[in-house]
Amino acid sequence: MKKRWIVILTGILIIGLTGCAQKENEDITVVLDWVPNTNHTGLYVAQQMGYFEEEGLNVEIIQPSEGGSADLIAAGQGEFGISYQEQVTYARTAANPLPIKAIAAIIQHNTSGFASPVDRNITTPKNFEGKKYGGWGSPMEVATLKGLMAIDNADFSQVEIVDVGALDFFTAVNGYVDFTWIYYGWDGISAELKDYPINFIRLQDVDPNLDFYTPVIIASEDYLEKNPETARRFLRAVAKGYEYAIANPEEAADMLLADNPEIDRDLAVASQEYLAGEYQGDASQWGVMNQTIWTNYSKWMYDQGLLEKELSVDEAFTNEFLPEQ
Repeated sequence: MKKRWIVILTGILIIGLTGCAQKENEDITVVLDWVPNTNHTGLYVAQQMGYFEEEGLNVEIIQPSEGGSADLIAAGQGEFGISYQEQVTYARTAANPLPIKAIAAIIQHNTSGFASPVDRNITTPKNFEGKKYGGWGSPMEVATLKGLMAIDNADFSQVEIVDVGALDFFTAVNGYVDFTWIYYGWDGISAELKDYPINFIRLQDVDPNLDFYTPVIIASEDYLEKNPETARRFLRAVAKGYEYAIANPEEAADMLLADNPEIDRDLAVASQEYLAGEYQGDASQWGVMNQTIWTNYSKWMYDQGLLEKELSVDEAFTNEFLPEQ
């Protein structure tokens, strides 16, 4: 009888261990906001360093359709997405709001602004007068130009706006316009590498309300309610990925390039070195968001007539899924 029980218990143990060994990782799809670039490096680091696997996650990173990630995430076509504060604010305040929520800031402060070749002599919003601006046809662009020029007592009617579509900064300013809106961590760094002198007006240096989070990680409210622990595991892995990129920018850039070899390595490494100081910035930890940033920017958008209603900030973002410090 004793031997029989030993055999039974051994069999149960083997079955249990086999079941554990066969347990598959949870499949997760991450929808990017654009083509892969150094904003996304932490995701690729987490994938290649095994951080996702350590959390029991099998992660696929995909590029979005033309409409971006918000619609796809709201519709359940991906568990997590890369977006930006402006898009989340629009989504939450629309006539038919999308139930998405920001759960982490990839970069702590806005790194975007208006850039121009130095020979155009554009160093303040006042200098926009009499110049051609190259944009993509967004009401946000017009509102931002108007707002900054008003602060500088400039006449917005003297700016000519040209839709340059997807033209890159250098093509646009060399043949069509005088200045465009760029992210310094990509086009600004590229200008440095090309030894192409530019003037750069960072938005929040003119109006502090324009220090918004771009990009952010989003998820749907329904997914977060049903899968809170998965969200925590995902952000735990992603946070480790960005922390690694902060400490090891060149190695992190090579991990991005391993999956995206079409990116120029010199640009990727230089951009990564710049963003190493921007991902967490002056925050207590990577990913954390400040309510004041959300309140100030959404109020600015509402005051500019860009929103149908004021944003309920508490519904738009949360820090609750970030790793505990």
